[in-house]
Amino acid sequence: MDSTSFDFEKPIADLIEQREKVKQVAEKSKVDVSATLKEINHKIEKTRKEIFENLNGWQKVQISRHPERPYTLQYIETICDDFIEMHGDRTVKDDKAIVGGFGTLNGQTVMFIGHQKGANTKLRQYRNFGMANPEGYRKALRLMKLAEKFNKPIVTLIDTPGAYPGLEAEERGQGEAIARNLLEMSVLKVPVMCFIIGEGASGGALGIGIGDRVYMLQYTWYSVISPESCSSILWRTWDYKERAAEALKLTAEDMFENKLVDGIIPEPIGGAHHNPAQMAETIKNKIIEDLAILGKMDPQKRVDERIAKFCAMGVVQE
Repeated sequence: MDSTSFDFEKPIADLIEQREKVKQVAEKSKVDVSATLKEINHKIEKTRKEIFENLNGWQKVQISRHPERPYTLQYIETICDDFIEMHGDRTVKDDKAIVGGFGTLNGQTVMFIGHQKGANTKLRQYRNFGMANPEGYRKALRLMKLAEKFNKPIVTLIDTPGAYPGLEAEERGQGEAIARNLLEMSVLKVPVMCFIIGEGASGGALGIGIGDRVYMLQYTWYSVISPESCSSILWRTWDYKERAAEALKLTAEDMFENKLVDGIIPEPIGGAHHNPAQMAETIKNKIIEDLAILGKMDPQKRVDERIAKFCAMGVVQE
């Protein structure tokens, strides 16, 4: 896939344009340009590799929001042999921003839960742009409890710009719903794995983000606030979002260095949207590999280690 979308990809776009011109000349003049095309293709790959190995925080935020980036259901459909979606929190309604259900992975039944954004404007509105209401978190908790009851592992896929901050959400107890999930997820007796597949914004992400293993895809971010919001609070304008992104230390590398996540999942060069099938395969292999290890552990030991891991975060030793 050779499409380019961002300003920092301009050198690649220029080379692609050059390649198209060479092809047009070849068609008209019937000259063999295979050597030239090979050289340009090599340059494109080399330039893309150089650019994507040296991205700053804000550029990674941009990639995590790419409209063609694969979302939760796309991953589930690729990873699972079959998937049965489950709906509703049994109290208010079914929140479309969070999806979940049982899927078969490598012969094993796994509970998948994740934020779902839409692929186009109509679907984005239907999914509320991946911003969950309290009933979304309560649905997620209901499904986790169901998985625990049947002794099935849980995998969560996180991709949200934040929990929905509307009046109705607050009236129905948004803060309580997320806090309840933090408490309950900490003591689930089954293995829990969390993957940040896009945006990991604040409590909205953390509401389904407590697990034995928490991984970030290479070009994703995880933070208490988005760079734009941080910039508008500190500098009263969005103009300093790049500076805010660096200060927030929100990239996968920063989070791993600060021991806030357990690992980084490499993405195809250019981002997950360049090769969704390869990305899904990488995630699938990681799930299979880790579930084999976590499944052999004593449930109480798993819970103790999970709690200890999160309690150690943010501890400052003078």
